[in-house]
Amino acid sequence: MEIKLKENERIDDLELENLKIIQNSNGFCFGMDSVLLSDFAKEIKQGSNVIDLGTGTGILPILLSSKTKNTKITGIEIQKEVAEMANRSIMLNNLQDRIQIICEDIKNLKEVYKPCTFDSVVTNPPYKKSGTGGINIDEKKLISKHELTATLEDFISISQYLLKDKGSLYLVHRPERLADIITNLCKHKLEPKMLKFVQPNFQKEPNLILIKAVKNAKPHLKLCKPLYIYNEYGKYTDELLKIYNKI
Repeated sequence: MEIKLKENERIDDLELENLKIIQNSNGFCFGMDSVLLSDFAKEIKQGSNVIDLGTGTGILPILLSSKTKNTKITGIEIQKEVAEMANRSIMLNNLQDRIQIICEDIKNLKEVYKPCTFDSVVTNPPYKKSGTGGINIDEKKLISKHELTATLEDFISISQYLLKDKGSLYLVHRPERLADIITNLCKHKLEPKMLKFVQPNFQKEPNLILIKAVKNAKPHLKLCKPLYIYNEYGKYTDELLKIYNKI
């Protein structure tokens, strides 16, 4: 399908089953965190109904369409221009039968969906609290990085509402927010079940965390082996290369 690009847009090859994505050079482009989350969530069961909160470019639904089988995936994006670009990426990959992109505020989803609609939620929410960290003057990047339109608790609360009983939430975030994450998960009856730290190498502290939580589950948290990005020689580790389908 021929897709027209707008100013500053480009098509990037995801190097996975010929999948591609449209990105805007002046906007917020996806990073390693989305790729790692898609791999962390690849255990989503066949035929599941999945929702991605804050889908941005649509990278998570596109990657999950390959990593999971026969899933239906809905991406929610508050920014109209970004949601429209994500929709064109879906058409570019002929995934309209599996992926739907909706322009909506996650805080309004109770008006869109009945409770207990989805088997799984995936989300790569803004990492920084409003008013903290460096402020980017580009609005699209600002909304993607800072909790301007929705807080961490908003993402967790609506996940609990949307998930079926024993449904799973898959989340990527920063280690410095771990206490907030665990507190809010437990508050909203999403029991943390798996936690994985991501470290630049074995000598440096983690800079990402991957968490799986299950609605109304019994307490039992598994701490996974950490993922190292670089080995002692400064090269990507085999584990990371496998995630990127390089070996």
